[in-house]
Order: sequence, then C-alpha cells, then structure tokens
Amino acid sequence: MITETTRFAEDVSSLLTTLGVDAKTYTGGTLAVTSPVTGDIIAKVVETSTADATKAIDAAHKAFLDWRVIPAPKRGELVRLFGEELRAHKAELGKLVSIEVGKVTSEGLGEVQEMIDICDFAVGLSRQLYGLTIATERSSHRMMETWQPLGVVGIISAFNFPVAVWAWNAALALVCGDSIVWKPSEKSPLTGLASHALFERALKRYVDQGYDAPAGLSALIIGAREIGEVLVDHEKVALISATGSTAMGRAVGPKLAARFARSILELGGNNAAIVSPTADLDLTLRGVAFSAMGTAGQRCTTLRRLFVHDSVYDTLVPRLKKAYASVKIGNPMEDGVLVGPLIDKLAFDGFEKALNEAKAAGGVVTGGERVTVSGDNSYYVRPAIVEMARHEGPVLRETFAPILYILRYSDVKDAIAMQNDVGAGLSSSIFTNDIREAELFMSAAGSDCGIANVNIGTSGAEIGGAFGGEKETGGGRESGSDAWRAYMRRTTNTINFGSSLPLAQGVVFDV
Repeated sequence: MITETTRFAEDVSSLLTTLGVDAKTYTGGTLAVTSPVTGDIIAKVVETSTADATKAIDAAHKAFLDWRVIPAPKRGELVRLFGEELRAHKAELGKLVSIEVGKVTSEGLGEVQEMIDICDFAVGLSRQLYGLTIATERSSHRMMETWQPLGVVGIISAFNFPVAVWAWNAALALVCGDSIVWKPSEKSPLTGLASHALFERALKRYVDQGYDAPAGLSALIIGAREIGEVLVDHEKVALISATGSTAMGRAVGPKLAARFARSILELGGNNAAIVSPTADLDLTLRGVAFSAMGTAGQRCTTLRRLFVHDSVYDTLVPRLKKAYASVKIGNPMEDGVLVGPLIDKLAFDGFEKALNEAKAAGGVVTGGERVTVSGDNSYYVRPAIVEMARHEGPVLRETFAPILYILRYSDVKDAIAMQNDVGAGLSSSIFTNDIREAELFMSAAGSDCGIANVNIGTSGAEIGGAFGGEKETGGGRESGSDAWRAYMRRTTNTINFGSSLPLAQGVVFDV
C-alpha cells in the first residue's frame, strides 16, 4: 500500500540519491531520523563508532600537515568549486532541509544560499589573509605579523541551522589551511550526509583539475554525545566550533580549556527588541513577526522579549495579536505557510512548560495552542504572545519555541537595562526614529549583545558580519568580518637586516 509516509520517505531517498549520498549510509543503521513535518521515521542512518571517529581525526591531522603548505588562493579554488556544487543543487538541498528540520521552503533555500554566500566570501578571503607591518624602535629592523594555519577544526552543529553553520566554519577553515571534522546534530544527519557528499564532489573536481588535496581533509562523523566527546577530547583537534545550548557550552568549554585548545562557542540567546514612541509601527510589526515566529521560534536569534513604550503599546500589541492569529501554520513545503513544526516532543514540552509558568506568574497568553496538521508525532503550535507585568520567571530564560514575552516601559534606559538583564547576549534591536535613542542603544552604555540592530529585527544576519554574542552566548564569532583569525595562529616576526644588534628598551648586553 502506498501511503503519504511512503511517498515522503521515497522523496527523501530520491533527494539523497541526486545529492550523491550512498544509500548504505542512511538505511539499516541505528540512528532513526524523524521528520518533524509528519513525525514519521524517514531514514535509519549508520552511526560512526568512537574508534572510527578517532581514526577520522587522526587522518584529518595528517591531511592538515600537507594542506597547510598549499598556497591559500589554491585552497580557495576548492571552496569555489564547492560553491558551484551548492548552486547547482540548491533546490534539492533546500528541500531536504525543509523535510528534515521543518523549515518553510524559503528558509530552507535561504540556508543553502548562506552556504553559497560564505563560499564566495571565503574565496575572496583566500587572497586577503593579511598581517600587519609594525613600527620597530630598532634601526635596520623590520617587524611584522604572519598568520599561519592552525590545525584540525572540529565543528559541532545544531539542528536549527543544519548546514549553514557548518559551511560558515568549513569554508573559512579550509582557506585558512585547516582540515575539518564535522559532527552534525543527531536530529539532522541527512543534511549532513548530503552537504558532505556535495563537498566530496567538489574535491574530486579539484583533484581532476590537477590540484593537490590530501586524503582525510574533511570528515563527517555521526552520532550522539559520545561522538562529540571524542572530537572535544582529541589532542589533535586545535579548535572546536560548537553551536548549541549554554549547557552544552558549559560542558565543552572546560574540557577544551583543560588541554589549552581553542573554542568558538555559539550558545543560547534570549533576544530582545525595544519599540520606542517614534517607531514606524508598520515596519516594526513586520520585523517583530519574522524575528519572533520565523523558523517556529527555533533560531538562536529568535526574538523572545519585546519592550514596548507605554505610548504605543495599545496600538502595536493588538496588531501583533491579529498577525499571530492569521499566520498560516502547516506543512512547511506548502505555499503560504510561514510557521512549520517544532523539531520534536521535547521542544513541545518545553513550550507548554514555559507557558504554564508564565500563566502562574500572572502572564496573559494569546495563542499557544497545539495545531493539528499531521499525526500525533508531529508538533505544530500557534506562536504565543505573553503579556507580562514584570521581567521575571520564564522571561529570563530562553525557551526554544515561538513565545514572545511583551512588557511595557516608559524610559528607554530602563528598557535597555531589562534587555541586558539576562544571561545570554546574542542579538538585540531597537525600533526608533530618534537618533539619540539609536545611538545610545549602540553605544557602550547600550545593548551588551554581539548583534545590535536598528529598525530591523533580531534575526536574519548576513554572512558579511561576524556572528556571535557575549556572556552565556559564549563569546565566539563565525562567518564574516575578521572571524577568519580564529582559525589561524599569529606569529610575530622581527628581521634584522643590519650589521649591529641593538636591543629593545635600551637594554645593553655586551659580551
């Protein structure tokens, strides 16, 4: 009998075949992959053993020793070819993202576009790994800094951006001369298999064109926590870039510090926006709606707290409630749908728990109902607005689901103080046409987040800017700007081209 579930599984198999994934890797394995769209199992992926994970890391270190001496522009050519593969298969990979993690079609495609964009950025960067020439106090000397490849880069990614975050790290690490080992979330291994298969196609084209590429340059290891621990604990992994919860960061960070390895930690975000009396409310409505409801509230940059000035509260909030009531919820691949499913029951339970706590604290909830779209094992909800009298309780922590807490304020300094009065420090924004408020918000006395926006929401960062946050968000930076420096080591060089040996600081040591 052919059922909708059967067709869905066949669709996944067809996509994976087109993307170059060997069927042996996702059939008959021990890791059951469930699509949040239907709640059904769509694949059984073969997991990596701890022994094989260790071998992959050892091979990556050996590959690094060869890759580091290949000129950076030639390393960039491999990333350019990978970008071409992504362009050619954007539709297929984007659809797989939608199926595996429940993103609406435009967001699935947008995630692949991020991969393409970072490849373009990295290719240009491969000719711009600049060091400084430094003024020296010694005659006939020259001082400069040189940036050198770092080593094996381990990448641990989360389900909500199953491919883009890997690409942010991989593209930069590769042009910087590093090898890479990737552990995708156990909730989204299929997109990991597909992305890595496309990379291997690019690698084959690279070698066929006459370039050198060592075996083991990029590896994919699949499994749960114990596989991640192999990556974190291996002495040959010079840098771990890990995306996930603050709890995960607290487990990973000390282990890396104990062996003096580097880390890029992209952790939780309890993001806020401020709506001032001068805000353009039409623009604000759109900015808040996408930031709070996009990806079903499952972005690290999702808007979770909204501080609305007394003078515009009674105008904006009813309009937001109307938008929340009208937004289309359902199969993310259907036209017009803007809110897809939560990833699993654990996310749904967290959603309900937070709403119950908010009600107990006096919060007034609008929305938040479970929506029937597919079977009992899929979890769709109507995004919730919770009007709170005080900045307390569940408002102070991140719930990875579409809950927007709204509070009144009367003084912008108080609103900024409340925004900053949480553990995380990822993204923030202010909607205002008052230049003084905007500048205050972006000043040292303003937002304490890694991202501070004016008249746009908290979500939707471009790859040109370094992405990351402060405090419990981990402090790491990925993607654009000068984030490439995290994947390299700095050497200071001093060259004496004279015949004498003057010492710095006027020290005399004649022998």
